[in-house]
Amino acid sequence: MPPDTRAASIPAVPRHPVTRLTAALSILIAVMNPIGAAHAAPTGRAVVIVSGGNAVSPFTTPTQACGSGLAAGNTDTALRAHLLERGHTVYTSPAMAGRGPVVDQDGFGAFGDCPVTLPDVMTVDSTGSIDLAGERLARFLTHLHDEYGARQIDVVAHSMGGLYSRAAFRVLQHTGSPLRIRSLTTLGTPWEGSFLSDYANGITPLSDCAGDAFCAQNMADMKTEVERLMTGSGREVNQRYLMGASGWNEFQAGVLDDIPVTLIAGDRFTRPDPVNPTVWPNDGLVARHSALATDVSDRVLPHRRTHVFDDTHSIFISDAAGLPWETALTWDPRVLDVVASVIEQPVS
Repeated sequence: MPPDTRAASIPAVPRHPVTRLTAALSILIAVMNPIGAAHAAPTGRAVVIVSGGNAVSPFTTPTQACGSGLAAGNTDTALRAHLLERGHTVYTSPAMAGRGPVVDQDGFGAFGDCPVTLPDVMTVDSTGSIDLAGERLARFLTHLHDEYGARQIDVVAHSMGGLYSRAAFRVLQHTGSPLRIRSLTTLGTPWEGSFLSDYANGITPLSDCAGDAFCAQNMADMKTEVERLMTGSGREVNQRYLMGASGWNEFQAGVLDDIPVTLIAGDRFTRPDPVNPTVWPNDGLVARHSALATDVSDRVLPHRRTHVFDDTHSIFISDAAGLPWETALTWDPRVLDVVASVIEQPVS
């Protein structure tokens, strides 16, 4: 999903005031407090954080992260720091907004001096198609098994990273991988599509923004991006592609049969009723309705738990709205605690 850098038309007041110092301390902890010298836990368990559409994220290990800027990029840094503090073995999967390996980033969410760069065949093209992203992610997960001894993986996926992860699981299952996916937690994942792509693909009218300028501008920006790329995630992350009897979700039926799934949604932005529930309330990019997979059948998603927070989709959206980063799903301490609790639950 394209990051938005514009101001929200109706900025909300944070309900739990925090400061940027908290974020800075989290980053420092991630770099200064690694969990031992070995990369793999003795049990073979690992947590993998997967970022979403149009993201650029570096590969990090429990003991290796970027030396300047955000230790693991703007999606993964706070999640990584929190889970490392809790004693977990954490990796972040590499993603590039386009073809090729990850390169240093400047501007908002900058990072650099990263110790390991993996090749493009293990790097998600976060503007490409969902299934191609899944193939790249499957290669990366296999790399963790072969090189770092990971055998059981808890996946924490932001935004379209949830769709990429499901595509990767299907590849692993159909190629006889020894990896066990222990759990999947999705944060703001458009299980049923994003209203931005719905507009860009002629499904949802601009009038469904109900006069909200932030919503309308996001829709316009997504349409421009979809038309520029012609193919890939932006054209696929909509109701028409994902839903329906012959849609992508139904094609994935069976993949999650043995994987417990936790869905976390944000609903910071809303409008008075009556509104289109596939648009409102939303986190700035994904409607709560979609992030909770409301209309996804049990055939596709048989084991689910759900949580909702008054959060934005990402720190891009929070920053644009003049809110602290901790009001974003990937930086909210309350969300981080839920993610950790899911990973720490016993699974039969």
